[in-house]
Amino acid sequence: MVLTLAHIGSSAQLKDGTEPLVQVYLDRCSQFARMKAEGFRSQAAFFEWLGRQQGRMPAVAVLLDSRGKQLSSENFARWLGGKRDEGVQHIVFAIGPADGWTEAERLRAGLLLSLGPMTLAHSLARLVMAEQVYRAFAILSGHPYHSGH
Repeated sequence: MVLTLAHIGSSAQLKDGTEPLVQVYLDRCSQFARMKAEGFRSQAAFFEWLGRQQGRMPAVAVLLDSRGKQLSSENFARWLGGKRDEGVQHIVFAIGPADGWTEAERLRAGLLLSLGPMTLAHSLARLVMAEQVYRAFAILSGHPYHSGH
């Protein structure tokens, strides 16, 4: 399984010091799945890239959206584990543009996911998402990371 953490916007948004922390979680995920990061200047560029992702089945787009579903870490782990068990080859977690996803784009999502009712900076949302993906894998594998609050 390949996981991509994508964001829409300029790379200048990522120069606030969170990038090394995001990389820590991407590296930790590597024991469970291949995880990479991608940046796109526009939604059009993102969806064009998404359409080119080839495999037995299309990539599953998880669009982060304040109107999306809020999941506990355990429920998110169950969702991710279910996709893994279904044989999904590629999941893309995408942090959208500053003005949000359009309705047409939201309809293309395999999952609309909300990190909560507060608006987060792109770099902070990337860090939270990277950590939650690692936490989900820890839950699925029985690793003590999740229970070590």
